Amino acid sequence: MNFVKTGMLLAALTALFGAVGYALGGGTGMVVALGIAAATNLFAYWNSDRLALSAHGAQEVDDRTAPELVAMVRALAARAGLPMPRVYVMETEQPNAFATGRNPQNSAVAVSAGLLRLLDREEIAGVVAHELAHIRNRDTLLMTVSATIAGAVSTAAQFGFLFGGRSDGRSHPLLGLATALLAPVAAAIIQFAISRSREYVADRDGALIAGSPHGLASALASMERAATGIVNVPAEQHPATAPLFIVNPLRGGAIDSLFSTHPATANRIAALQQLAAEMAGGAAWRPAGAAPPHGSLPRSGPWSR
Repeated sequence: MNFVKTGMLLAALTALFGAVGYALGGGTGMVVALGIAAATNLFAYWNSDRLALSAHGAQEVDDRTAPELVAMVRALAARAGLPMPRVYVMETEQPNAFATGRNPQNSAVAVSAGLLRLLDREEIAGVVAHELAHIRNRDTLLMTVSATIAGAVSTAAQFGFLFGGRSDGRSHPLLGLATALLAPVAAAIIQFAISRSREYVADRDGALIAGSPHGLASALASMERAATGIVNVPAEQHPATAPLFIVNPLRGGAIDSLFSTHPATANRIAALQQLAAEMAGGAAWRPAGAAPPHGSLPRSGPWSR
């Protein structure tokens, strides 16, 4: 059902782009709008990972610079049936993470230094597994496409309002103003709805990859508390990247509303609690703390970069 919903939302976003083009420029405007969408999507397809990682100052790490983190990602990627992604660390104290890349063969997982300091191994494993689920489900490409089309809708609407509407003389100033104001809002709502839908899927799939929902649920609670009090400067400077993160990196607004980039954390934890009950045959929810049941994750020595 989530995949059907996502497809419908993406189709609605594409249709909105065409409608904006038609409203501002008739048939020619719609063709131009779709051409812009194709060009921006092509650019995003090849460059989105590099741009996102660069925007957040992420530095690539390896077996020498972050052996435990890289070993954990490798073990979880093997469980998920994925090739080993590149691993990055963002120098921000806000605990958070995101995945990017056009396909599983060209993917990356980025976690913040604050996440490594705040969370324990099981929680970190849950977060990494969540991001690997995004990669396996190709959500990284989907979110890039939706963000690009949403941005193009906004640009097209503003451009049409500033430089005139349809060449056939049937444009109306009020219609142009309404399009310039409402089209970007509608595009953002659809983009955020796509993001929220994919987060629930990645939570469930990530919990299955990790072998338990407990670590991810505990991590979400800790990250939500910390994110409200720690400013993520790069995210505030590049708010369009917010839907990529596992929890909303922007200050204010984590409610499950039309304008939220993420589902409410309480709702996500409740869904993970339900999954825990299903996996345990109705056993009671327990707090995080123990290792995932499939104990192949590296756990030797103190956690470190």
